[in-house]
Amino acid sequence: MKNSYALITGATSGIGLEISRELAKLNYSLILVARRENKLKEICQELKYKFNIRAEIYATDLEDPKSPEKLYKFCKEKNYFIDLLVNNAGYALPDSFHKTPLEAEEKFLRVLGIAVVALTKLFINDMINKKKGKIMMISSVAAFTPPSTIQVLYGPIKTFINRFSEGLNLSYNSIGITSTAVCPGYTVTNFHTASGVQDEMDRVPSFMKKSAPRIAKEAVQATLIGRKTCVPTFTYKLIVFLIKILPKSLFWIFSKKMAPGRYD
Repeated sequence: MKNSYALITGATSGIGLEISRELAKLNYSLILVARRENKLKEICQELKYKFNIRAEIYATDLEDPKSPEKLYKFCKEKNYFIDLLVNNAGYALPDSFHKTPLEAEEKFLRVLGIAVVALTKLFINDMINKKKGKIMMISSVAAFTPPSTIQVLYGPIKTFINRFSEGLNLSYNSIGITSTAVCPGYTVTNFHTASGVQDEMDRVPSFMKKSAPRIAKEAVQATLIGRKTCVPTFTYKLIVFLIKILPKSLFWIFSKKMAPGRYD
């Protein structure tokens, strides 16, 4: 379809950037969304030149409650049909729950949760009309783990994203729309530095740190075939399996070695 596009939030770095590159390799037309306009322009030009695709940018901060509606209107005015929506934008809060201002928690929940719901609600109506569409939710292995002593809201919001994605599949699979919850583990990006939690990442065993291009490749493949859940890499598939079967007493021992700081 001539005016079909993939829209990626958080497209200027990390997994979002690599997903954009992976989709460009597959000749997708792209709408790249993030806060930093200059960085968006740079990446957009790179992808257009390297892969000979159509690409547009839209600079916005998803902390703004009006941002999803403005983004949707931009696409409608351009007559772009979003047949692949990638809800990727996110970050972590570095401080303990009692030290984090409520305003910061509200912004965090908006970007990782409310904006995801809003964008999906807006774009899914067009998918319903076309009887086709794919949604990718970047979740986390944290969705499967017990609550941790740091980033108290991160695991719960990712658990919500998984359940939200499941609900979309139950509701819309029959008319050709699929949603894939992608649940990576520790991924080497600037996410941890930007979120102020690089110290935690530095303490993680090296075999648990995976590259963003690898995660993106598996995420795109899983989404395009309509898988409901994607846990990239064998390492994390095994970890998620163990999380589900290990008694909690053994989980605490296991996790203190594998995820230092989270359960201290």
